Amino acid sequence: MPTRREFVAAGTAGLAALGAGQLARAAEPAAGAAPKVYRIGVISARINGKPQPANGHTWHFAQYFHPTIAMDAIRKYQDPGSARMFEQYTRNPLTNFGVLPFLDTRITHYYEADPKIAAAFTEAFPGVEVATSLEKMAQEVDAVYLGDASGKGEDHFDLVAPGLARGLPTFCDKPIGGSVAGTRKILEFAREHKAPLMSSSLFRHEWGMEEALRIRDGGQQGELQYVIASMGGGYSPDGWVIYGHHPVWTVMTLLGPGVESVSLYARNATAHGIVTWPDRMPAEVWYGRPDISKTYCSAAVHFMKQRFEFTPCIEDNFLLGHHYEMFNMARAFREMVRTGKEPVPHREILEVTAIIHAGVKSLQEKSRLVSLVEVMG
Repeated sequence: MPTRREFVAAGTAGLAALGAGQLARAAEPAAGAAPKVYRIGVISARINGKPQPANGHTWHFAQYFHPTIAMDAIRKYQDPGSARMFEQYTRNPLTNFGVLPFLDTRITHYYEADPKIAAAFTEAFPGVEVATSLEKMAQEVDAVYLGDASGKGEDHFDLVAPGLARGLPTFCDKPIGGSVAGTRKILEFAREHKAPLMSSSLFRHEWGMEEALRIRDGGQQGELQYVIASMGGGYSPDGWVIYGHHPVWTVMTLLGPGVESVSLYARNATAHGIVTWPDRMPAEVWYGRPDISKTYCSAAVHFMKQRFEFTPCIEDNFLLGHHYEMFNMARAFREMVRTGKEPVPHREILEVTAIIHAGVKSLQEKSRLVSLVEVMG
C-alpha cells in the first residue's frame, strides 16, 4: 500500500492560508509569563524486533514538541520528500497555525535499543540526548511519546510500562496493543498507576473530522445516520491489523463505542467491513479503495439533511492537511500533558482493537457477523 512517505515525496500543491483565530484551543500561558517547559521522552517502537531508523511516527509526528531542528541532518537521514515536508510545511513559519513551535515543550530524550540509531535523531534535533534505558528516562521526563510507523504493537507494553509506572502522561501509538488482551493490559496498567494515556489514529485529528463533529454536535443537519470510512492502498491480512485501525478509528470517532458486531469481506487488494451497533445504523469501512489513493483516505458522513465528505486535504492540498492532522494530534497530547485529562476514552481505544480482531475472525469464518463479545475475552 502507498505510505505517507510516498505521499510526501509526491511534492506540494502550494501553501494555503489559515487564520490563527480558527485554531483557538485551551488557554495558553499568559503573555509575558515564563511557561513551564514539559520534558518529553520519545520512544521508537520496533517492527518484528527490527528498528525503524527513520521512524515517521517519531521524526514527523513528535517533532512538533521540539523548538529547533538541524535541516542538514534531516536531509541526511530522511528521504528527499520528507525533507521537503519539513522545509515547506512542518517547519515553515508561514504554516505554523499561529501556535508553533510550542513554547512549553522540549524533547529531551530519544530511546531506541540501538544507541547508534537513536543518535541520528539527536543529531537532527539539537539538545536531545540518547536515553540509555527506559527506566532512567522515566525518571528524567514529564511525559512519554511512543511512535510506531508500521509495527503491530507487540512491544508496546514493555516500552511504555516504565513511564506509566511513574504516572507519566503517555502517548502509545496504534495499534496500542498487539491483541485485545495486549491493549487491555496497557489500559489497566495506566489506570492502576493513574497515568493519563492517549492512543488514536491520525484520522481522528483531520481538519475535515473536526468539521464533521461540529455538524454532528450542532444538530442543524439532523441526526447522523451513516458513515462510510475509506482508506486507499491495498489490503493484506497483515496490513489490516496495522492500517485497518485508520478507517475503524474514523467510524469510532463519529459514532462512538457500544459496537455489537463486525463483518469483514476481502477480495484481491480490497477489504470491506460492516460495523454494527444495537441502537444505531451500521457503518462501512473500506481498506484498499483504489479510487481514493491520491488522498490516502476519505470519509462520507450522512446526516438527515446533508452528506458531508472529507479527506485529509485542506483546500485540495494533501500535504498541508497532513501537517494539520499531525500537529493537531500533537496538540491533543500536549493538552493531556498540561491538564492530565485524557482526550480519548479507554472504552473507544479497546473497542477499536476488538473491531480489528473481530474482522480477522470474520474473514476466517466466511465473513459472518462476529460479536465483539467473542474477541473481548
